[in-house]
Amino acid sequence: MRPTVLLVEDESSIAVPFASALRREGFEPVIAATAKEARAAWRVSRPAVVLLDLTLPDGDGRQLVGDLRGELGDVPVIMVTARGTETDRIVGLELGADDYVVKPFSSAEVAARIRAVLRRAATSPAGARDEAERLEADGLVIDLAARTVVLDGAPIVLSRKEFDLLARLAGDAGRTVTREALMRDVWDENWFGSTKTLDVHIAAVRRHLGDDAASPRFIHTVRGVGFRFAASPAPGVPR
Repeated sequence: MRPTVLLVEDESSIAVPFASALRREGFEPVIAATAKEARAAWRVSRPAVVLLDLTLPDGDGRQLVGDLRGELGDVPVIMVTARGTETDRIVGLELGADDYVVKPFSSAEVAARIRAVLRRAATSPAGARDEAERLEADGLVIDLAARTVVLDGAPIVLSRKEFDLLARLAGDAGRTVTREALMRDVWDENWFGSTKTLDVHIAAVRRHLGDDAASPRFIHTVRGVGFRFAASPAPGVPR
């Protein structure tokens, strides 16, 4: 069965030929021209991946990512944008996008990125573990089979990449995991972009966990090397 790709693009001169190119590459595209259409198409088609233009006639694509992230679950999102600034890319990644491409782009490049995120989704670090395994530390419970996170009794919603990153660090609790190892294990060796995305996702996970980088409860920075998961009690909570 062909993987369904939700293509959110308001310019038909781009969407129609690009959809044809995706079909030639072995995907089944579904086109949505607006944020409203994208929400409806997502609920009907349940795509394997979303290609999302950031500039839409009825809203900002970055906001759409944020609005849908809870519904998208583990579905990868690739931002498609004419904006080339680092700030735009970082904001999109912080909202839960997995990758980005900047216009103009080739269909072959985007197809390669789609295959890469789908491959990473199929071989995520957490998925390779025992289905019954859970990681627990100081009020944080990571269920690797259900791919859920609970902190102090409250559920935490993470994007697929954020979950994989947290699970990778927590799985080696107490040990420093190098930046290179995290990029290899969470993004894989075929990652196209800058390792800046690692810092963006670490910041996002910390924000979800209420973790202060200056005085972390969970994720510690080992400057120049990587990161270490070393949980400490919340203020006022004894060991």
